[in-house]
Amino acid sequence: MDAEVVVLPYPAQGHINPAAALAETLALRGLRVALITTTALSKTATFHHTPATPIAIHHLSDGHERATQPETTEAYLARLEANLSRSLAAFLDERGQVKAVVYDSIMPWVLDIAHERGLLGAVFFTQSCSVSAVYYHLKQGLVRLPYDQGSATDLPALPPLRPRHLPSFAHVDSQRTTVDFLGRQFDNLERADWIFFNSFHKLESQVLEWMAKQWPVKAVGPTYLLLQKRKRLVSNHIISLFEPKQDEACREWLDARGSGSVVYVSFGSLAPLRKEQMEELAHGLAMSNCPFLWVVRASEMDKLQPLTSFDLERGLVVEWCHQPQVLAHRAVACFVSHCGWNSTLEALSHGVPLVAMGQLYDQPTNAMFVEDVWGFGIGVRAREDGIVGREEIAMRVKQVVEGDEGIELKKNACKWKGLADEAVEQGGTSSTNIDEFVSTLTKIE
Repeated sequence: MDAEVVVLPYPAQGHINPAAALAETLALRGLRVALITTTALSKTATFHHTPATPIAIHHLSDGHERATQPETTEAYLARLEANLSRSLAAFLDERGQVKAVVYDSIMPWVLDIAHERGLLGAVFFTQSCSVSAVYYHLKQGLVRLPYDQGSATDLPALPPLRPRHLPSFAHVDSQRTTVDFLGRQFDNLERADWIFFNSFHKLESQVLEWMAKQWPVKAVGPTYLLLQKRKRLVSNHIISLFEPKQDEACREWLDARGSGSVVYVSFGSLAPLRKEQMEELAHGLAMSNCPFLWVVRASEMDKLQPLTSFDLERGLVVEWCHQPQVLAHRAVACFVSHCGWNSTLEALSHGVPLVAMGQLYDQPTNAMFVEDVWGFGIGVRAREDGIVGREEIAMRVKQVVEGDEGIELKKNACKWKGLADEAVEQGGTSSTNIDEFVSTLTKIE
Protein backbone atom coordinates (compact mmCIF):
# COMPACT_ATOMS: atom_id res chain seq x y z
CA MET A 1 0.00 0.00 0.00
CA ASP A 2 1.44 3.37 -1.04
CA ALA A 3 -0.49 5.64 1.33
CA GLU A 4 1.73 7.09 4.03
CA VAL A 5 0.70 8.99 7.14
CA VAL A 6 3.00 11.21 9.17
CA VAL A 7 2.19 11.37 12.90
CA LEU A 8 3.59 14.31 14.84
CA PRO A 9 3.00 14.34 18.63
CA TYR A 10 3.84 17.23 20.90
CA PRO A 11 7.21 16.31 22.51
CA ALA A 12 5.99 15.47 26.02
CA GLN A 13 5.37 12.00 27.49
CA GLY A 14 1.63 12.45 28.02
CA HIS A 15 1.23 13.42 24.36
CA ILE A 16 3.70 10.98 22.83
CA ASN A 17 2.23 7.76 24.25
CA PRO A 18 -1.33 8.10 22.87
CA ALA A 19 -0.05 9.39 19.51
CA ALA A 20 2.49 6.57 19.21
CA ALA A 21 -0.23 4.02 19.97
CA LEU A 22 -2.41 5.60 17.29
CA ALA A 23 0.50 5.52 14.84
CA GLU A 24 1.13 1.84 15.36
CA THR A 25 -2.60 1.08 15.16
CA LEU A 26 -2.71 2.75 11.76
CA ALA A 27 0.33 0.77 10.65
CA LEU A 28 -1.24 -2.50 11.75
CA ARG A 29 -4.21 -1.63 9.54
CA GLY A 30 -1.96 -1.42 6.51
CA LEU A 31 -0.78 2.18 6.25
CA ARG A 32 2.86 3.17 6.08
CA VAL A 33 3.43 5.40 9.10
CA ALA A 34 6.23 7.81 9.96
CA LEU A 35 6.29 8.86 13.62
CA ILE A 36 8.13 12.13 14.22
CA THR A 37 10.08 12.98 17.36
CA THR A 38 12.50 15.82 17.98
CA THR A 39 16.26 15.53 17.73
CA ALA A 40 16.65 16.69 21.33
CA LEU A 41 14.18 14.10 22.59
CA SER A 42 15.97 11.34 20.67
CA LYS A 43 19.08 11.91 22.80
CA THR A 44 17.30 11.28 26.10
CA ALA A 45 14.36 9.00 25.33
CA THR A 46 14.32 5.21 25.15
CA PHE A 47 12.94 3.78 21.92
CA HIS A 48 11.32 0.35 22.16
CA HIS A 49 11.57 -0.09 18.42
CA THR A 50 11.84 -3.66 17.17
CA PRO A 51 11.22 -5.26 13.77
CA ALA A 52 7.75 -6.07 15.07
CA THR A 53 6.98 -2.33 15.40
CA PRO A 54 5.61 -1.50 11.94
CA ILE A 55 6.38 2.22 11.98
CA ALA A 56 9.38 4.30 11.02
CA ILE A 57 10.63 6.78 13.63
CA HIS A 58 12.25 10.00 12.39
CA HIS A 59 13.92 12.78 14.37
CA LEU A 60 13.45 16.41 13.32
CA SER A 61 15.08 19.47 14.82
CA ASP A 62 13.04 21.84 16.98
CA GLY A 63 16.12 23.94 17.75
CA HIS A 64 16.39 22.74 21.34
CA GLU A 65 19.73 21.05 20.76
CA ARG A 66 21.18 24.51 20.08
CA ALA A 67 19.66 26.16 23.16
CA THR A 68 22.31 27.37 25.61
CA GLN A 69 20.20 28.71 28.48
CA PRO A 70 16.82 28.13 30.16
CA GLU A 71 13.80 29.44 28.26
CA THR A 72 10.55 31.05 29.29
CA THR A 73 7.37 29.28 28.24
CA GLU A 74 6.81 31.92 25.57
CA ALA A 75 10.33 31.50 24.17
CA TYR A 76 10.05 27.71 24.16
CA LEU A 77 6.78 27.72 22.24
CA ALA A 78 8.06 30.28 19.72
CA ARG A 79 11.27 28.34 19.17
CA LEU A 80 9.39 25.02 18.83
CA GLU A 81 7.04 26.38 16.18
CA ALA A 82 9.68 28.27 14.20
CA ASN A 83 12.18 25.42 14.02
CA LEU A 84 9.92 22.38 13.86
CA SER A 85 7.74 23.94 11.16
CA ARG A 86 10.82 24.35 8.92
CA SER A 87 12.03 20.83 9.67
CA LEU A 88 8.61 19.32 9.04
CA ALA A 89 8.13 21.21 5.77
CA ALA A 90 11.50 19.96 4.49
CA PHE A 91 10.70 16.41 5.61
CA LEU A 92 7.34 16.39 3.83
CA ASP A 93 8.87 17.83 0.67
CA GLU A 94 11.23 14.85 0.56
CA ARG A 95 8.46 12.26 0.93
CA GLY A 96 6.64 11.04 -2.15
CA GLN A 97 3.60 9.18 -0.90
CA VAL A 98 2.35 11.10 2.12
CA LYS A 99 -1.42 11.46 2.10
CA ALA A 100 -2.08 12.94 5.54
CA VAL A 101 -0.46 14.40 8.64
CA VAL A 102 -1.84 13.54 12.09
CA TYR A 103 -0.72 16.23 14.51
CA ASP A 104 -1.21 17.20 18.14
CA SER A 105 -3.99 19.71 18.72
CA ILE A 106 -1.68 22.12 20.52
CA MET A 107 0.38 22.54 17.33
CA PRO A 108 -2.34 23.93 15.00
CA TRP A 109 0.24 25.45 12.67
CA VAL A 110 0.95 21.96 11.30
CA LEU A 111 -2.37 22.05 9.41
CA ASP A 112 -1.19 24.94 7.23
CA ILE A 113 2.04 23.10 6.39
CA ALA A 114 0.03 20.03 5.35
CA HIS A 115 -2.55 21.92 3.30
CA GLU A 116 0.10 23.98 1.51
CA ARG A 117 1.41 20.66 0.15
CA GLY A 118 -1.96 19.29 -0.81
CA LEU A 119 -2.02 16.89 2.15
CA LEU A 120 -4.90 16.18 4.47
CA GLY A 121 -4.68 17.17 8.12
CA ALA A 122 -6.00 15.21 11.08
CA VAL A 123 -5.83 16.94 14.46
CA PHE A 124 -5.45 14.66 17.50
CA PHE A 125 -6.61 15.81 20.95
CA THR A 126 -4.86 13.97 23.79
CA GLN A 127 -7.16 15.41 26.46
CA SER A 128 -10.80 14.60 27.12
CA CYS A 129 -13.61 16.05 25.02
CA SER A 130 -15.05 17.67 28.14
CA VAL A 131 -11.84 19.47 29.11
CA SER A 132 -11.28 20.50 25.50
CA ALA A 133 -14.77 22.01 25.48
CA VAL A 134 -13.89 24.02 28.61
CA TYR A 135 -10.72 25.29 26.92
CA TYR A 136 -12.81 26.29 23.89
CA HIS A 137 -15.20 28.28 26.09
CA LEU A 138 -12.22 29.91 27.84
CA LYS A 139 -11.06 31.08 24.42
CA GLN A 140 -14.54 32.29 23.51
CA GLY A 141 -14.85 34.21 26.79
CA LEU A 142 -17.78 32.20 28.13
CA VAL A 143 -15.46 31.15 30.96
CA ARG A 144 -13.19 33.83 32.41
CA LEU A 145 -10.11 33.94 34.61
CA PRO A 146 -10.01 34.35 37.52
CA TYR A 147 -12.95 32.01 38.07
CA ASP A 148 -16.01 33.29 39.91
CA GLN A 149 -15.70 31.57 43.28
CA GLY A 150 -19.33 32.14 44.16
CA SER A 151 -21.15 30.09 41.55
CA ALA A 152 -21.03 27.10 39.28
CA THR A 153 -20.28 27.43 35.57
CA ASP A 154 -22.89 26.09 33.16
CA LEU A 155 -21.60 25.11 29.72
CA PRO A 156 -23.28 23.30 26.82
CA ALA A 157 -23.38 19.48 27.18
CA LEU A 158 -21.42 19.56 30.47
CA PRO A 159 -22.54 19.20 34.09
CA PRO A 160 -22.31 22.33 36.31
CA LEU A 161 -18.66 22.96 37.17
CA ARG A 162 -17.71 24.47 40.52
CA PRO A 163 -14.53 26.60 40.56
CA ARG A 164 -12.51 23.70 42.05
CA HIS A 165 -13.62 21.52 39.11
CA LEU A 166 -12.38 23.87 36.39
CA PRO A 167 -8.90 23.54 34.86
CA SER A 168 -6.23 24.82 37.24
CA PHE A 169 -3.37 27.08 36.22
CA ALA A 170 -2.21 27.82 39.75
CA HIS A 171 1.23 26.26 39.18
CA VAL A 172 1.89 28.26 36.01
CA ASP A 173 3.89 31.48 36.19
CA SER A 174 2.05 33.17 33.35
CA GLN A 175 -1.56 31.97 33.34
CA ARG A 176 -2.54 34.02 30.32
CA THR A 177 0.26 32.55 28.22
CA THR A 178 -0.90 29.02 29.01
CA VAL A 179 -4.59 29.78 28.44
CA ASP A 180 -3.83 31.50 25.13
CA PHE A 181 -1.63 28.56 24.12
CA LEU A 182 -4.41 26.08 24.88
CA GLY A 183 -6.94 28.28 23.11
CA ARG A 184 -4.93 28.17 19.89
CA GLN A 185 -6.07 24.57 19.45
CA PHE A 186 -9.32 25.98 18.04
CA ASP A 187 -7.86 28.67 15.75
CA ASN A 188 -8.22 26.69 12.51
CA LEU A 189 -10.21 23.69 13.68
CA GLU A 190 -12.94 24.26 11.11
CA ARG A 191 -10.38 23.65 8.34
CA ALA A 192 -9.13 20.30 9.68
CA ASP A 193 -10.08 17.29 7.57
CA TRP A 194 -10.48 15.04 10.63
CA ILE A 195 -10.66 15.76 14.34
CA PHE A 196 -9.74 12.82 16.57
CA PHE A 197 -10.14 12.53 20.34
CA ASN A 198 -8.43 10.00 22.58
CA SER A 199 -11.76 9.03 24.13
CA PHE A 200 -14.71 6.81 23.26
CA HIS A 201 -18.29 7.65 22.46
CA LYS A 202 -20.14 6.17 25.43
CA LEU A 203 -17.76 7.81 27.89
CA GLU A 204 -18.44 11.35 26.63
CA SER A 205 -21.48 11.00 24.37
CA GLN A 206 -23.19 14.29 25.23
CA VAL A 207 -20.22 16.56 24.69
CA LEU A 208 -19.14 14.58 21.61
CA GLU A 209 -22.56 15.06 20.06
CA TRP A 210 -22.43 18.79 20.86
CA MET A 211 -18.98 19.02 19.27
CA ALA A 212 -20.14 17.12 16.19
CA LYS A 213 -22.50 20.02 15.45
CA GLN A 214 -19.48 22.36 15.28
CA TRP A 215 -16.72 20.19 13.81
CA PRO A 216 -16.16 16.73 12.22
CA VAL A 217 -15.10 15.04 15.47
CA LYS A 218 -14.46 11.33 15.95
CA ALA A 219 -13.54 9.42 19.10
CA VAL A 220 -10.71 6.94 18.42
CA GLY A 221 -9.65 5.89 21.91
CA PRO A 222 -8.41 4.75 24.20
CA THR A 223 -5.62 4.49 21.62
CA TYR A 224 -3.36 2.40 23.84
CA LEU A 225 -6.24 -0.05 24.29
CA LEU A 226 -6.84 -0.17 20.53
CA LEU A 227 -3.23 -1.20 20.10
CA GLN A 228 -3.29 -3.59 23.05
CA LYS A 229 -6.28 -5.44 21.64
CA ARG A 230 -4.67 -5.60 18.20
CA LYS A 231 -1.29 -6.87 19.43
CA ARG A 232 -2.53 -8.75 22.50
CA LEU A 233 0.00 -6.89 24.63
CA VAL A 234 -0.30 -5.23 28.04
CA SER A 235 2.55 -2.76 27.53
CA ASN A 236 3.10 -1.02 24.22
CA HIS A 237 5.15 2.10 24.94
CA ILE A 238 7.21 2.86 21.84
CA ILE A 239 8.96 5.95 23.23
CA SER A 240 9.67 6.47 26.93
CA LEU A 241 11.07 9.67 28.36
CA PHE A 242 11.30 7.87 31.69
CA GLU A 243 12.95 4.48 31.44
CA PRO A 244 11.60 1.93 33.93
CA LYS A 245 14.60 0.28 35.60
CA GLN A 246 12.71 -1.63 38.27
CA ASP A 247 10.03 -3.47 36.31
CA GLU A 248 11.13 -6.89 37.54
CA ALA A 249 11.24 -5.64 41.14
CA CYS A 250 7.72 -4.25 40.74
CA ARG A 251 6.39 -7.53 39.38
CA GLU A 252 8.03 -9.60 42.10
CA TRP A 253 6.77 -7.25 44.81
CA LEU A 254 3.22 -7.30 43.43
CA ASP A 255 3.29 -11.07 42.98
CA ALA A 256 3.98 -11.43 46.71
CA ARG A 257 0.88 -9.40 47.66
CA GLY A 258 -2.69 -10.62 48.03
CA SER A 259 -5.34 -10.01 45.38
CA GLY A 260 -6.96 -6.60 45.63
CA SER A 261 -4.69 -5.40 48.44
CA VAL A 262 -2.22 -2.91 46.91
CA VAL A 263 -2.64 0.84 46.52
CA TYR A 264 -0.86 2.08 43.39
CA VAL A 265 0.23 5.74 43.58
CA SER A 266 1.47 7.87 40.69
CA PHE A 267 1.22 11.53 39.73
CA GLY A 268 2.38 11.18 36.14
CA SER A 269 5.20 12.73 34.19
CA LEU A 270 4.50 16.41 34.86
CA ALA A 271 2.56 17.29 38.02
CA PRO A 272 4.89 18.37 40.87
CA LEU A 273 3.86 17.84 44.47
CA ARG A 274 4.72 20.39 47.13
CA LYS A 275 7.09 19.06 49.78
CA GLU A 276 4.34 19.37 52.39
CA GLN A 277 1.96 17.39 50.17
CA MET A 278 4.54 14.66 49.64
CA GLU A 279 4.92 14.30 53.40
CA GLU A 280 1.16 14.16 53.98
CA LEU A 281 0.80 11.58 51.24
CA ALA A 282 3.52 9.38 52.75
CA HIS A 283 1.93 9.52 56.21
CA GLY A 284 -1.54 8.99 54.75
CA LEU A 285 -0.44 5.85 52.94
CA ALA A 286 1.19 4.57 56.12
CA MET A 287 -1.97 5.29 58.12
CA SER A 288 -4.10 3.34 55.63
CA ASN A 289 -2.24 0.15 56.61
CA CYS A 290 -2.37 -0.95 52.97
CA PRO A 291 0.69 -2.07 51.01
CA PHE A 292 1.47 0.51 48.32
CA LEU A 293 3.52 0.86 45.16
CA TRP A 294 4.47 4.52 44.80
CA VAL A 295 6.04 6.04 41.68
CA VAL A 296 8.15 9.08 42.57
CA ARG A 297 10.04 10.66 39.69
CA ALA A 298 13.79 11.12 40.18
CA SER A 299 13.30 14.90 40.21
CA GLU A 300 10.91 14.53 43.18
CA MET A 301 12.86 12.01 45.26
CA ASP A 302 14.58 14.65 47.39
CA LYS A 303 11.18 15.52 48.89
CA LEU A 304 11.07 12.04 50.43
CA GLN A 305 14.48 12.18 52.07
CA PRO A 306 13.34 13.72 55.38
CA LEU A 307 10.81 10.92 55.90
CA THR A 308 11.75 7.95 58.04
CA SER A 309 11.83 4.40 56.76
CA PHE A 310 8.89 3.70 59.10
CA ASP A 311 6.67 5.95 56.98
CA LEU A 312 7.45 3.90 53.88
CA GLU A 313 7.99 0.42 55.29
CA ARG A 314 4.73 -1.00 53.92
CA GLY A 315 5.48 0.11 50.41
CA LEU A 316 7.79 -0.02 47.43
CA VAL A 317 8.96 3.32 46.00
CA VAL A 318 10.22 3.36 42.39
CA GLU A 319 11.15 6.11 39.97
CA TRP A 320 9.02 4.84 37.10
CA CYS A 321 7.13 1.76 35.91
CA HIS A 322 5.03 0.46 33.04
CA GLN A 323 1.69 1.65 34.36
CA PRO A 324 -0.61 -0.58 32.25
CA GLN A 325 1.25 -3.66 33.50
CA VAL A 326 0.80 -2.54 37.09
CA LEU A 327 -2.89 -1.73 36.66
CA ALA A 328 -3.46 -5.13 35.07
CA HIS A 329 -1.99 -6.95 38.08
CA ARG A 330 -4.42 -8.86 40.31
CA ALA A 331 -2.90 -7.34 43.47
CA VAL A 332 -3.87 -3.74 42.65
CA ALA A 333 -6.98 -2.55 44.51
CA CYS A 334 -7.01 1.16 43.68
CA PHE A 335 -5.02 3.93 42.07
CA VAL A 336 -4.20 7.21 43.88
CA SER A 337 -3.86 9.44 40.84
CA HIS A 338 -3.44 13.03 39.68
CA CYS A 339 -6.11 12.18 37.09
CA GLY A 340 -4.12 13.06 34.00
CA TRP A 341 -6.14 11.91 31.01
CA ASN A 342 -3.87 8.99 30.10
CA SER A 343 -3.89 7.70 33.68
CA THR A 344 -7.65 8.11 33.90
CA LEU A 345 -8.19 6.11 30.71
CA GLU A 346 -5.73 3.42 31.77
CA ALA A 347 -7.41 2.99 35.17
CA LEU A 348 -10.83 2.84 33.57
CA SER A 349 -9.65 0.37 30.93
CA HIS A 350 -8.39 -2.00 33.63
CA GLY A 351 -11.40 -1.63 35.92
CA VAL A 352 -9.33 -0.03 38.70
CA PRO A 353 -11.10 2.55 40.91
CA LEU A 354 -9.40 5.85 41.64
CA VAL A 355 -8.65 8.07 44.59
CA ALA A 356 -8.67 11.32 42.63
CA MET A 357 -6.14 14.03 43.54
CA GLY A 358 -6.19 16.45 40.59
CA GLN A 359 -3.34 18.94 40.60
CA LEU A 360 -3.20 21.25 37.57
CA TYR A 361 -4.47 21.91 34.04
CA ASP A 362 -7.14 19.35 33.09
CA GLN A 363 -6.72 17.16 36.16
CA PRO A 364 -9.30 18.77 38.53
CA THR A 365 -11.93 18.51 35.79
CA ASN A 366 -11.07 14.89 35.07
CA ALA A 367 -11.22 14.17 38.81
CA MET A 368 -14.72 15.62 39.04
CA PHE A 369 -15.92 13.46 36.14
CA VAL A 370 -14.34 10.38 37.70
CA GLU A 371 -16.25 10.93 40.93
CA ASP A 372 -19.50 12.63 39.96
CA VAL A 373 -20.21 11.53 36.38
CA TRP A 374 -18.55 8.16 35.78
CA GLY A 375 -18.63 7.00 39.38
CA PHE A 376 -15.48 4.90 39.48
CA GLY A 377 -13.49 7.01 41.91
CA ILE A 378 -13.66 9.17 44.98
CA GLY A 379 -12.18 12.64 45.31
CA VAL A 380 -10.18 14.11 48.15
CA ARG A 381 -10.88 17.39 49.89
CA ALA A 382 -7.98 19.78 50.36
CA ARG A 383 -7.46 22.10 53.33
CA GLU A 384 -7.57 25.87 52.93
CA ASP A 385 -3.84 25.88 52.18
CA GLY A 386 -4.44 23.53 49.24
CA ILE A 387 -2.81 20.53 50.93
CA VAL A 388 -4.69 17.24 51.24
CA GLY A 389 -4.05 16.01 54.76
CA ARG A 390 -2.87 12.56 55.80
CA GLU A 391 -6.14 11.69 57.57
CA GLU A 392 -8.13 12.54 54.44
CA ILE A 393 -5.84 10.44 52.26
CA ALA A 394 -5.94 7.46 54.61
CA MET A 395 -9.73 7.67 54.91
CA ARG A 396 -10.31 7.80 51.14
CA VAL A 397 -7.92 4.94 50.46
CA LYS A 398 -9.63 2.75 53.07
CA GLN A 399 -13.05 3.67 51.64
CA VAL A 400 -12.02 2.34 48.25
CA VAL A 401 -10.05 -0.70 49.40
CA GLU A 402 -12.17 -1.85 52.33
CA GLY A 403 -15.54 -0.09 52.45
CA ASP A 404 -18.90 -0.89 50.88
CA GLU A 405 -18.47 2.21 48.74
CA GLY A 406 -15.37 0.60 47.26
CA ILE A 407 -17.47 -2.34 46.03
CA GLU A 408 -19.72 0.05 44.09
CA LEU A 409 -16.73 1.96 42.71
CA LYS A 410 -15.16 -1.30 41.53
CA LYS A 411 -18.45 -2.32 39.93
CA ASN A 412 -18.62 0.97 38.01
CA ALA A 413 -14.96 0.72 37.01
CA CYS A 414 -15.61 -2.74 35.57
CA LYS A 415 -18.66 -1.41 33.72
CA TRP A 416 -16.55 1.27 32.04
CA LYS A 417 -13.85 -1.29 31.31
CA GLY A 418 -16.42 -3.32 29.40
CA LEU A 419 -17.58 -0.27 27.45
CA ALA A 420 -13.98 0.71 26.59
CA ASP A 421 -13.33 -2.83 25.37
CA GLU A 422 -16.50 -2.66 23.29
CA ALA A 423 -15.38 0.62 21.66
CA VAL A 424 -12.02 -0.77 20.49
CA GLU A 425 -13.18 -4.21 19.36
CA GLN A 426 -13.91 -4.79 15.69
CA GLY A 427 -17.18 -3.01 14.94
CA GLY A 428 -16.89 -0.76 18.00
CA THR A 429 -17.18 3.00 17.62
CA SER A 430 -13.49 3.85 17.98
CA SER A 431 -12.33 0.94 15.83
CA THR A 432 -14.85 1.82 13.11
CA ASN A 433 -13.72 5.45 13.08
CA ILE A 434 -10.11 4.32 12.59
CA ASP A 435 -11.17 1.94 9.79
CA GLU A 436 -13.01 4.76 8.00
CA PHE A 437 -9.92 6.98 8.18
CA VAL A 438 -7.71 4.25 6.76
CA SER A 439 -10.23 3.43 4.03
CA THR A 440 -10.45 7.09 2.96
CA LEU A 441 -6.67 7.41 2.67
CA THR A 442 -6.25 4.19 0.70
CA LYS A 443 -8.75 5.41 -1.91
CA ILE A 444 -6.89 8.67 -2.56
CA GLU A 445 -4.98 8.61 -5.83
